[in-house]
Amino acid sequence: MKKISPSLTLLALAINAFAIGSTEFISVGLMPMIVNTFNISLSQAGLTVSLYALGVTVGAPLLTILTGTWNRKTLMVSIMGLFILGNLLSAFAPTFLLLLVGRVLASLAHGIFMSISTVIAADVVRPEKRASAIALMFTGLTVATVIGVPLGTFIGQHSNWHMSFVFIVVIGLIGLIATSILVPKGLPIPGKINLSGLARIFTNKSILMSLFITAFGYGGTFAAYTYLTPILEGTFRFSASTVVIILVAYGVMVAIGNSLGGHLANKNILPALQKMFAALALSLLFLFISASLASQALGLIATLLLGLFAFMNVPGLQLYVVQLAEKFTPKDITLVSAFNIAAFNVGITLGSFVGGQISKGSSVVFTPFGGIIIILLAMFLIRLAQKDQASKL
Repeated sequence: MKKISPSLTLLALAINAFAIGSTEFISVGLMPMIVNTFNISLSQAGLTVSLYALGVTVGAPLLTILTGTWNRKTLMVSIMGLFILGNLLSAFAPTFLLLLVGRVLASLAHGIFMSISTVIAADVVRPEKRASAIALMFTGLTVATVIGVPLGTFIGQHSNWHMSFVFIVVIGLIGLIATSILVPKGLPIPGKINLSGLARIFTNKSILMSLFITAFGYGGTFAAYTYLTPILEGTFRFSASTVVIILVAYGVMVAIGNSLGGHLANKNILPALQKMFAALALSLLFLFISASLASQALGLIATLLLGLFAFMNVPGLQLYVVQLAEKFTPKDITLVSAFNIAAFNVGITLGSFVGGQISKGSSVVFTPFGGIIIILLAMFLIRLAQKDQASKL
């Protein structure tokens, strides 16, 4: 049987990441419609983001432990099956509670997929290209913000939000087919995961600190991003159709930022991450200033800048923790990767929760401040990590 090239394997991972990224952020564009359908508050609708993230947080490490002996291709097919099931339930949910249940089922598939696919992507290329390979796999997520989320939002606006999730199901089926064709059968199987690895991971200062850096650095964006559509429509007074176009432009900027982030993080990861976080914090500050002035022109620029810097840090954050695992706990690389995926989603949960509380207590205009504070915590931890590295030289 002809060997499947690494490029095709990465393509399959990117297609699945596109499906997963589309459903992860789809409720951001649909939030006003969900609020109206179920007659709930904006902060309650935010649960479609925060509970999804919580499901990824729990599912990534737990399912990684439970499926350590599974054939990787069989596991990938099962993951996409669960993903499709969760989105079908969301698509036809008659109540808000069932919508949340569907979101959680899909999130469980998300968590284990990202933890496994990251390790695969890093393993199939030369060491000096690993951040770029991870960035290529994550391109599926960024393309989802360019095409998947805006298109899903457009479908919801011109039919109903239920059809947006049907659209996600179709993408999931394409991902399932790609997995069946392009993921090889003979991928290394980690085997039964020794739970003593948990002790090795959580007693290692460097790895533990890296998980907090991921949570704070990635999560800060979501204090504002979760409520981006209400900000664009309610504060900047953009029409619903214009918001779709802005979300497409936002996604293009995310794709550019993700690619740049992968390139910058191939060497000197921590200094690169520090600069990315500083730029992200400044873009959130600019978004607040623009919202305070209610200027559409400034609001558009601020949204595009936020897109550029929002996910630029992802390849570096994931590669950094994998490198630490290779150095300190080489038997637990897959599990460490799973916990870092969980940390990403702890950050989403934290950021969206903080944003929800700010919008509930005052206004969505002030949500960027919550993100800035969270990101500053990540920058402080990076500084500590740099000092720790310097002391060991």
